[in-house]
Amino acid sequence: MKRSRPLVVVIGLAVAGIVMLSWTQTWFTVHLDAASAVTTTVDADGSKAVPQYTALAIASLALFLAMTIAGRVVRVVLAVIEVLLGVAIVVAGINALADPVAAARGAIGEVAGVSDLSAVRRVVTSVDVSAWPVVGIVGGVLAVLLGVVVLVVQRSWPGPSRKYAATPTATPKAAPVERDAVVDWDDLSAGVDPTSVDATSGAAPSDGTDTADTVGWEPRRSTDGATDHEEHREHH
Repeated sequence: MKRSRPLVVVIGLAVAGIVMLSWTQTWFTVHLDAASAVTTTVDADGSKAVPQYTALAIASLALFLAMTIAGRVVRVVLAVIEVLLGVAIVVAGINALADPVAAARGAIGEVAGVSDLSAVRRVVTSVDVSAWPVVGIVGGVLAVLLGVVVLVVQRSWPGPSRKYAATPTATPKAAPVERDAVVDWDDLSAGVDPTSVDATSGAAPSDGTDTADTVGWEPRRSTDGATDHEEHREHH
């Protein structure tokens, strides 16, 4: 059951292909009154008899392709839609088969010069029906059954692949500072002892010195001694 998904998808694509194939074939051969039309026969294919078949078949194709990557809830929704698509195919085929003249009205009107259904019926003498309407209807029935099968067996199918899931990216590390004579000279100009700088990061070593009492990375010289010296000189 877990490996039934590829088989169901292939069958679904084949069923949609059957519906599409029937749409391209001749459904009805209509015989017309020679005095009322420029030709005595008109072939009405599926595109004229059931123009909606192409949209239904393409929707079914897309549905089964989406089912290959869909999760469980989406699969249930897609299966229900497939049942509805199959019902629509069957209903459209039966309606066309029940009234071939109405289904072929567009093709008849092109050669008879009439568009009203009652006028079209008056120029038609007989209609030959091929087997392709039945093929299209059978395709719709298969689509309905396949949708029901998906509802039953999809519970055992695995979930969608996670190979495209986002993965956290590592934060790039700061590039180490390369020590050379120019860098050492710049440190000396800034009042920094280059021998006390971390060779890998360029940061001063952490020795607990308060940054508020430093100049650069060197501890700031206390001014207490200078104040005492000024007071002593003023006393004398």
